[in-house]
Amino acid sequence: MTAGVREEPRESVRPRTPRRLPLPTLLALLVGFAGVGYRLALLFADVPPTNSDEATMGLAALHVARGDGFPVWFYGQAYMGTLEAYLAAPLVALAGPSVLVLRLPTLALYALFLLLSWRLTRRLGGDRWYALLVVAVLALGSDRVVKNQLIAGGGYPELNPAGAALALLTVGLCVTGAGARLPRWAAWGLVSGVLLWVDPLILPYVLTLGVLLVAWRWRELAGRAGVVLAGTLLLGAAPMLADSIRHGRNPVAAVLAAGGTGAPADWADRLHGALVLGPPLAMGFCSPGRCATWQLWWAVAFPVLLVLAALTAWHALRPGGPGSAERVSAGVRLALLGGAAGVLGAYAVSNAAGQTPIESSRYLSCLAVAVPALFWPLWQAARRLTGLRKFAEVAVSEESGYRHLPEVESIKATGGRAAGRRARVAGAGALAVLAGVLGTGAAATVDVVRTAPAVHAEADRHRSLVDTLGALDVRNVRGGYWTCNRLTYATGENVLCAVVDDDLSPGFDRLPAYRREVAADPDAAWVAPAGSPLAARLDERVGAESGALDVVTVAGWRIYLPRR
Repeated sequence: MTAGVREEPRESVRPRTPRRLPLPTLLALLVGFAGVGYRLALLFADVPPTNSDEATMGLAALHVARGDGFPVWFYGQAYMGTLEAYLAAPLVALAGPSVLVLRLPTLALYALFLLLSWRLTRRLGGDRWYALLVVAVLALGSDRVVKNQLIAGGGYPELNPAGAALALLTVGLCVTGAGARLPRWAAWGLVSGVLLWVDPLILPYVLTLGVLLVAWRWRELAGRAGVVLAGTLLLGAAPMLADSIRHGRNPVAAVLAAGGTGAPADWADRLHGALVLGPPLAMGFCSPGRCATWQLWWAVAFPVLLVLAALTAWHALRPGGPGSAERVSAGVRLALLGGAAGVLGAYAVSNAAGQTPIESSRYLSCLAVAVPALFWPLWQAARRLTGLRKFAEVAVSEESGYRHLPEVESIKATGGRAAGRRARVAGAGALAVLAGVLGTGAAATVDVVRTAPAVHAEADRHRSLVDTLGALDVRNVRGGYWTCNRLTYATGENVLCAVVDDDLSPGFDRLPAYRREVAADPDAAWVAPAGSPLAARLDERVGAESGALDVVTVAGWRIYLPRR
């Protein structure tokens, strides 16, 4: 009966099927690409608008690319490292100075932040659907958010990916075997050191994650791990330390002074700026340059959610709670929430929160690092209501091999109808908040798109100004602060600009050498935006008499030439 039956090769009996990405992972990938693509489209539309501070970083990149200088600090001050200039320098050397090449590294940093946040969410016990939610929240981009992420003005674009990387390294250090931890200690110290040089705004996260590491691995830190950590931390902070020793500068004092100058702000103004305006602006819920009343709902939800998430993490962390892997996840979530609270508290005590709350909300940009921990209680409650718990999966750490179920708690029948009603109410409230987060963030993102044509038109007018100065063979000019370095960078230093105030007195030059060059040129021109106070003052000097100025009008600008 078996005649004619041929034995098939084993490979043909069990054909190998190609591995497919799980649906939520595929969706997260698509959403991440959409977030990066949206920001790339903004860059080609000249959004967000550039300014002279970003151009100052561009000039540093230009000098590094030419080998003319290797600045440690943002020109004109003794704090805020120039990492962005060194990242952009190769592109500036290849393609020449432009806003686009200056921002391509910051776009790459944003893409890295999305990837690290997705990975961090998974390592903290979140299922793939929750990781998709985190990516979706971070993919949205309001006015303040895209400015923080894309403008190469010093510090902000690199803070979030570095903070997420530190959190991931902390998880790995707490769960892996001792033999595999030494490289992670080195990476943790190096990233922390670089952050201290670049911008200390992330310091609350460094401190809270560091405390967790000390609590978990204090014996190891007393040995080789501590030496490696200290050595790499000093290596990362080496530019700051070397400059401080060489010039006797105190970067800590400089940072404290930058928290707001002039008369101290009233405490009511500080708290309004930090607690009412700050969280909605920083998390991407506001329109360009302002917060409508309906967009301020997050100011109420944020502190409540911060406390709720912290209590949830503390409950899982306390002795007698879940197993060690779950306790690590809870500890890192608690550290992230503590870091977010520290960032908010430091901002609230600064003068900047009361004096310039809209623009200074950039100091809260790294609140986004805590998103995987912040929305965790909402996700837990919403999943119970919607039945998404069927998607819960066994989380497996590739590094340690531990297995645990994400913190999914079913509604027990023994709880009775009252418990079921409470769970349904909590779930409905959680869904409403999550819908509000996505809806408000989407509305603010749409507002950015609506402003793009006007921003692009302004950038075109500035390019016309550059072209006109070249046609007039103008090499030295005087202008306002927000004109000068932007113009100098756009021309690749073919036009040098000295800063003047509206009364024509000398202003703040971040590079004093430019003022000396301009002062030595008797044919130096003046440049001012049309309709500005500086233009009105210079218009008084236009005339036919000797020593007067001739004016050339360009769209949106006025160029004043000395009569020859």
